[in-house]
Amino acid sequence: MTDPTNPLIVQGDLTVLLELASPRADDARAALSRFAELERAPEHIHTYRISPLTLWNAAVAGLSPGDVASTLTGFAKYDVAPSVLAEVHDQMGRYGRLRLVRDHDTAALALTSSEPALIEEVSRDKSVALYLGERLDGNRFAVRMGDRGVLKQELLRLGWPVADEAGYDDADDLVPVNMTAELRSYQGDALQSWWADGGEAGGNGVLVLPCGAGKTVIGLGALVTTGLHTLIIATSISSARQWISELLAKTDIDPSLVGEYSSDKKDIRPITVATYQILTHAKRGVPKDADIFERHPHLALFNDHNWGLVIYDEVHLLPAPVFRVTARIQSVRRLGLTATLVREDGREADVFSLIGPKRFDVPWKELELLGWIAPATCTEVRVRLSDDARMQYAMAEPDERPRLAATAAAKFDVLDQLLERHRDDMVLIIGQYVGQLETIAERLGAPLITGKTPQRAREERFQAFRDGDIPVLVVSKVANFSIDLPQANVAIQVSGQFGSRQEEAQRLGRILRPQGGQASFYTLVAAETVEQNFALNRQRFLAEQGYQYDIVDSVV
Repeated sequence: MTDPTNPLIVQGDLTVLLELASPRADDARAALSRFAELERAPEHIHTYRISPLTLWNAAVAGLSPGDVASTLTGFAKYDVAPSVLAEVHDQMGRYGRLRLVRDHDTAALALTSSEPALIEEVSRDKSVALYLGERLDGNRFAVRMGDRGVLKQELLRLGWPVADEAGYDDADDLVPVNMTAELRSYQGDALQSWWADGGEAGGNGVLVLPCGAGKTVIGLGALVTTGLHTLIIATSISSARQWISELLAKTDIDPSLVGEYSSDKKDIRPITVATYQILTHAKRGVPKDADIFERHPHLALFNDHNWGLVIYDEVHLLPAPVFRVTARIQSVRRLGLTATLVREDGREADVFSLIGPKRFDVPWKELELLGWIAPATCTEVRVRLSDDARMQYAMAEPDERPRLAATAAAKFDVLDQLLERHRDDMVLIIGQYVGQLETIAERLGAPLITGKTPQRAREERFQAFRDGDIPVLVVSKVANFSIDLPQANVAIQVSGQFGSRQEEAQRLGRILRPQGGQASFYTLVAAETVEQNFALNRQRFLAEQGYQYDIVDSVV
């Protein structure tokens, strides 16, 4: 029975409106986030979208169509249309009706279904047929090993997510490695959800946890659990070396078994930590339509060693060439780690089919309440432009306006006020435009880290900040990911990459380590410009996690 005080309005196009004023809004948001994605988050009503992908991930996570229906009807202000409930039932029922299996006697792969009509239907699709071999019987088609990934992509495109139960090839064993650090309860749960007791249905997928929640430790747990040669792909040399440092600190691994594969070193060991940048480095003079390994020679690292596990750090950043190679190596266990599955290029479905489904997702606020990440206040400071700057902005070409808004000189005075307010705190100033950051660093006499900063200088400056020798550090987007700065408890974002939700989440994550206690996150936004619209989109993911932005016109 519906209740006009309930917070949800469920619409026929599978969008759901959440009224924040309702006393049940928080409970509804927590339940809704298990199978819907936040699309818009203005101040009073948030808009969620239920999609086939969100429902398939929910199905993998163990939710039933009945669970979803109960959430929608139980929180709905008005009756939910039968067509919505039917679509939920249909989409969630699609996962697993097609299966990839392996004949353990012959090691051959097969696409199978208990429904002859379904297997007949998909086999007649021209794009799918390219990746099917001979028909083994009425319900099975042979599949070539190298086509396992692309076949899953094509079937997903048709709306049929495959349950990949084909297992994995034998790989090289590690010498026994043990954890010397204890996993937190949720870290153990995340690892178990991925491993699935070592069965054929486990060993692939994505774990979604907040920044500062110890995703690296879970990755180490996966390495120890599998006991196989492991390739770890990190976002930068700094993050790669952080992985190596954590590996040596929290396991009893022999350091001689750990190698770094980057622009600085090419050391392949049983456990190798590489960077996305080196793997996707394109050889000059090679045509774009050339073989992928000819154009990106370092990608051969995937094939040149008998890996048993590949860990993708910050999987939401997975670049296209790595997607293509990953489609070929489906017989290797795969673990994706991220704070948000949001991809600005819309390739979440490729992550689902090639790395695996979302296996575990824990709300940020839940870990905050448990004390594992720091509580944070978020403030959007709308900075008024001077009359001259406003006129310059108005007369600029549309493609110039984002830069003019982001780098507005009026932000400097607001920044000074915030630094005075937080003079006893450890502050990160983060921005997109190097010229703006250089000006800020010079005005403050603070160290600066950008993509141009030599690796040794970066590490020295990060360490000086960790040691408390410098209270303010100015950083470009190189610090968005996988940088451990537990001392930081204030972040001031002066500019960003347009409307990137993932960047907003990652930047907040820089200050969520418990050591920082109460955290404060500020984003400086040029008022009445395109930057204000970008800010609204950037905040969507965090709004879904329960964070609210106070909006102020000036620092008081």
